[in-house]
Amino acid sequence: MKIWYQSYVDYENGASYWDMLQPHLNEIAGPGAEVHIRGITPYDSYAHPLMEWRCAREMIVNAVQAEREGYDAFVVGHFQDAGLYEARSVVDIPVIGLGEATMLWCCQMGQRIGIVTINPRFIPWFHHQIGKYGLKERVTGVHAMTFEPGQILEAYGDADKAETVRQLFEAQGAPLVAGGTDVLIPGGGIPMLLFSRFRDHQIDGAPVVNGIPIAVKMAKMAVELKELTGQGVSRAGDYTKAPDHVIEEFLTHPKGL
Repeated sequence: MKIWYQSYVDYENGASYWDMLQPHLNEIAGPGAEVHIRGITPYDSYAHPLMEWRCAREMIVNAVQAEREGYDAFVVGHFQDAGLYEARSVVDIPVIGLGEATMLWCCQMGQRIGIVTINPRFIPWFHHQIGKYGLKERVTGVHAMTFEPGQILEAYGDADKAETVRQLFEAQGAPLVAGGTDVLIPGGGIPMLLFSRFRDHQIDGAPVVNGIPIAVKMAKMAVELKELTGQGVSRAGDYTKAPDHVIEEFLTHPKGL
């Protein structure tokens, strides 16, 4: 089984992150599966919806490329999941979103879920995500630190900066737990991986969940279930397959100035 793991960081700007991520993915995948990281250039360097949609377009193109290259599944390794539904509407291989997969799994871990994102500008985006996934009654709070994506990458390979990020995360997470949150999610693959070194990471009894293993395991399960049942995503609604000529037009006609 081959899985394409779509990072929104490229190796040039996130080498220390990728160097930690690939062994983590190898451990998660286990025997019989390979997970290959692919990046986006220019990388996601600023917390803003416009940046999300620019990267989403490249992600969708890459999902088509992954299917054509024989990959069995595609993981959007970016919590904001921009373009997730659109990617599912253009390929027949499973497409798993880090944000959606993590939130859905956490619904089995507790009744009330909280997210701590890296930047306040992501808070409205996360609330839109939560609504789209039908989880407004389960994901009850979103707090934020104050990092840009590139800044938080600096914590890789620097123990002092990593500890600062952990303390800032816990300062935002603790009030959520005090208010009734059962499970905490770091709102991004970068902080998730940074905290993965803390086995059974908790804040006042609430698990702090690394969603990267969840997304990869869900991708493996989706491939295996499709082999067993022949079924993939519904083509009756949100994931209606785009005609081939529309997909080709999307691939070959980027709009620029």
